[in-house]
Amino acid sequence: MKKIAVLTSGGDAPGMNAAIRAVVRYGIGVGMEVMGVERGLQGLIDDLFIPMNMRSVSDIIHRGGTILKTARCPEFKTEEGQLKAIANLKKHGIEGLIVIGGDGSFMGAKAMTDRGFPSIGIPGTIDNDLAYTDYTLGFDTACNTILDAINKIRDTMSSHERVSIIEVMGRNCGDLALYCGICGGAEVIIVPEHKLTIEEIVDILCGGKAHGKTSGIILLAEGAGHADDLKTELMARTDLVVKSTRLGHVQRGGSPSCRDRYLGTCFGVHAVKLLEKGIGNRIVGIKDNKFYDMDIIEGCAMKKKFDSELYETALIVGK
Repeated sequence: MKKIAVLTSGGDAPGMNAAIRAVVRYGIGVGMEVMGVERGLQGLIDDLFIPMNMRSVSDIIHRGGTILKTARCPEFKTEEGQLKAIANLKKHGIEGLIVIGGDGSFMGAKAMTDRGFPSIGIPGTIDNDLAYTDYTLGFDTACNTILDAINKIRDTMSSHERVSIIEVMGRNCGDLALYCGICGGAEVIIVPEHKLTIEEIVDILCGGKAHGKTSGIILLAEGAGHADDLKTELMARTDLVVKSTRLGHVQRGGSPSCRDRYLGTCFGVHAVKLLEKGIGNRIVGIKDNKFYDMDIIEGCAMKKKFDSELYETALIVGK
């Protein structure tokens, strides 16, 4: 292929800019022209194409978010939307597409390949909810952001002898809560894959208090409940003073970590190499610390396996 395009779609994630930079610079380095598509899949339909060069991706590897912007695009699920997108790509002489995003974005890449337009997916989502890859772009940075918040909140909880519920992202996947709960020393971790009962939570907290604990941290994934609701229940059942914090979109932002810059760069290069060979309908990932690619359909069909052993370890060491 001599001309390709790259876009970011769905929720933004730190490391997306590193991936864009790698796609553009490696693509140009092997003799390709590279176009950027603004506002994700919607940009394909609205013809929001911009030429990219070495300088257009200067000074972005350390920036969070995505310089190409991103958006949700229900219209892309329709045949009319997909055909319009392909017509615009062909109008610009583009032969292959790289989509950076989550599972919804990958379905868009799959739809393009199904219609004869080679597309490659790069995993970009802070939730780490894609089963085929050990880690997704943005997960490590989000973990560090959450850990920083836990450290600060723990200081004041310890000073006032209180329990704090910290609600983090993770609609269907509890990896953010699990990893940050372990690394932040949380007494209780609540995830969608293993919802603790209110009785179990009370037992853990009261057991800790009986052994001399005067404060505590509960890490709650948003898919397993809401911090304010849990706070109300705990204060009704115990004599603990409970506070709640919902971190929200602060988890999405910030300068990407070393690991996310590394992943973004290597994912981007791997994607370009596939298109260079005329290969589409693939998603790139990392498994056992090695970069690889697999079929989009197979990858998206894989069910995320929750690490129950790690979760049990977290409950034990958190006591």
